[in-house]
Amino acid sequence: MKYIDLNCDMGELPEAVKDGTQMAIMRSLTSINIACGGHAGSPKTMRVTVGQAVRYKLAIGAHPGYPDPANFGRLELDLPLNVIVDSVFQQVFALAQTAVGFGILLTHVKPHGALYNQAVHNRDLAQAIAEGVNRWSNSVTLVGLAGSPMLSVFREAGFAVAAEAFADRRYESDGTLRSRKHSDALIHDPEEAAQQALSIADRGVVRAHGGREVAVNAQTLCIHGDTPGAPQMAAAVARTLREAGIALRPFLSE
Repeated sequence: MKYIDLNCDMGELPEAVKDGTQMAIMRSLTSINIACGGHAGSPKTMRVTVGQAVRYKLAIGAHPGYPDPANFGRLELDLPLNVIVDSVFQQVFALAQTAVGFGILLTHVKPHGALYNQAVHNRDLAQAIAEGVNRWSNSVTLVGLAGSPMLSVFREAGFAVAAEAFADRRYESDGTLRSRKHSDALIHDPEEAAQQALSIADRGVVRAHGGREVAVNAQTLCIHGDTPGAPQMAAAVARTLREAGIALRPFLSE
């Protein structure tokens, strides 16, 4: 039987934390990545989101981003590497302390937004992320884009890794994500996202911009929690995968 993890970035929108949207998404997931004070997130949203995830028995990871809430961590920055190391450590440590209060440990760390996308090709930046996490612990899994050099950097730093693909993002022909600068970067239709997820999980390929199929070997699939209609999208993805005989469970690290 084939298996895959279904993850989502959480704790980013205070209204979603309070109005039940997060929990509606969580019903379809196996793991989550919680914003921890960089691009988004506060002690309160972290605490509430961890509590919700415990209720649904989800694997919990940290989702550190650039310390730039005004731009939701999606603006490319050129910060000194030591600043990145310190920021990643502080964010991950804050969430880890919150999790300890519930008697649980973090399982993984996944960078957010521009920090993630720049680290795909910037080995020094990927190394800084790894150093920041390592200052807290090296026993968690680092999540990065499937097929990208950032995973090699994380492995070389001594971490287990999990390769990630995206159900709700379009791809370029080199296997990278289509920039959000383009109007078609996001997939909004739940059924289209579900079919892309199935193609990745079942055949290990995604149809990129321009029509070319690109190989994507992933252990985990992401749905963005801040995308309108995310609960419906997550439900469609989970249903389609299960109907195809693909089981959902927290990822197994490489």
